[in-house]
Parts: sequence; structure tokens; C-alpha cells
Amino acid sequence: QVQLVESGGGLVQPGGSLRLSCAASGSISSIHAMYWYRQAPGKQRELVAITSGGSTTYAESVKGRFTLSRDNAKNTVYLQMNSLKPEDTAVYYCNARFRSWSSLLNWGQGTQVTVSS
Repeated sequence: QVQLVESGGGLVQPGGSLRLSCAASGSISSIHAMYWYRQAPGKQRELVAITSGGSTTYAESVKGRFTLSRDNAKNTVYLQMNSLKPEDTAVYYCNARFRSWSSLLNWGQGTQVTVSS
């Protein structure tokens, strides 16, 4: 099974930016959909962005601030996060489905994003 490894998290001040990376151990060119999720302390994991079939959808809370992109040649998906807010603090995870009917892959370790002054 393809493994996904997230990186790029860190501590950033409010208003700052980070770019997260999700590196896959295999080709992502034929993957049906790729996702970014996040989980804040004491809260359920929530969907941040999904890309599938050439279109990308964002959660209302991040729309206009976050941008998901993918580089099939590098088997990597990115999440550019701008104008970060303290409420964006969470562990961020990527995931994927190979087909519309298939399950999500095993969850990775995620990458911690902390927005604080």
C-alpha cells in the first residue's frame, strides 16, 4: 500500500505562512482523490481540502487562505497556508483514495502546526 508522509509543520506567528508537504511512496497520478485533514486538541479530525478530478474544494474556515496543489512527477501534494490564525493550530494529515469506492489509506503521523505569538 502507498505510504504518505507529512512534513513542513512548525511554529508560526498569526498572519504567517507555512507550506505542508505530503510525499507518497508510490505514484499519485492515478489516485482518485487526495485530502488534507486536521485535528486540533480535543476535537474530531476535520476535512480541510480535497482534490479530485481536477477540482479542489476547501472547508469554509480556510477558503481563500489555503491552497492545495499536487506535483505528480514528485508524487507529492502540498498545502500552502497563508494568513494563519491561532484556530488553525492542529496536527495536519494527508490521505488518499485510489478509487471512488476505495477506503482511505492508513493514517500517517501527521505534522504539527502551531500558530501563536
